[in-house]
Amino acid sequence: MQRLLRILAFAWASPYTLVGLAVGGVGLLTGGCVQRRGRIVEFHGGGVRWLITRLPNGQFTLALTLGHTVLGQTAAALDIARDHELVHVRQYERWGIFFGPAYVLASLGVWLSGRRAYRDNPFEREAYDETGDD
Repeated sequence: MQRLLRILAFAWASPYTLVGLAVGGVGLLTGGCVQRRGRIVEFHGGGVRWLITRLPNGQFTLALTLGHTVLGQTAAALDIARDHELVHVRQYERWGIFFGPAYVLASLGVWLSGRRAYRDNPFEREAYDETGDD
């Protein structure tokens, strides 16, 4: 039963994972690297780093998660952010295709209430609370 639930969770998050794999593939073609950590595939460097640094506040972003794919600026950034990003992997497994819209709406809601769109987002709060970061 546990194995079936893992397979379903992987499938539920797979649309985002496929996007992450495509971005990571571009990263590989532009000098990046890839590594597997359990059920997660991590990419860093090359085009992945370039993309992350161009996101809003990207210069401060160590890594980001898309399904079962984690994109990081460097191998060291992935090491630092891994536990936090694994919380997001579990969130993708719970929310599946609805994670992206839920995350954006949560950010919008907290921003409209005068709080910080990233740090006060409940998905980020969960990740920071579980990892003891902040």
